[in-house]
Amino acid sequence: MDDDTYEISTDPARLDAARIHHWLSTDAYWALGRTREKQDSAIANSLNFGLYDTASGVQLAYARVITDHTTFAWLCDVYVDPATRGKGLGVALVTAVRDHLAPSGLRRILLATADAHGVYAKLGFEPLSDPAKWMALGLQ
Repeated sequence: MDDDTYEISTDPARLDAARIHHWLSTDAYWALGRTREKQDSAIANSLNFGLYDTASGVQLAYARVITDHTTFAWLCDVYVDPATRGKGLGVALVTAVRDHLAPSGLRRILLATADAHGVYAKLGFEPLSDPAKWMALGLQ
């Protein structure tokens, strides 16, 4: 990723909520059909990261983190605009998320993915060492 061409920000005022909702509700297998109301609420109650084209200001990628900033974080809704995939933007975005959270000393950052294990492995994410310890409510 060219550092002069793109920038990453946690400023919620810069987020293009309509674009984020369109991306996720129409193209992200984990959020298909998510309502705009639910997406806006998710944004409002999370730590958000936007990746932007420096020249135009257009948002090209998004990631959301749910965290207590002390012990735990859940990385979710990581999405890169299809027209800009293959340029390392996803890796750069998740690197920025990881580095932003590092000073908090979190015990763990979790995520779920069906198809991007290789991307996250580059950044130190690993499969759960003992998945039998984990449980979930509301599986679909």
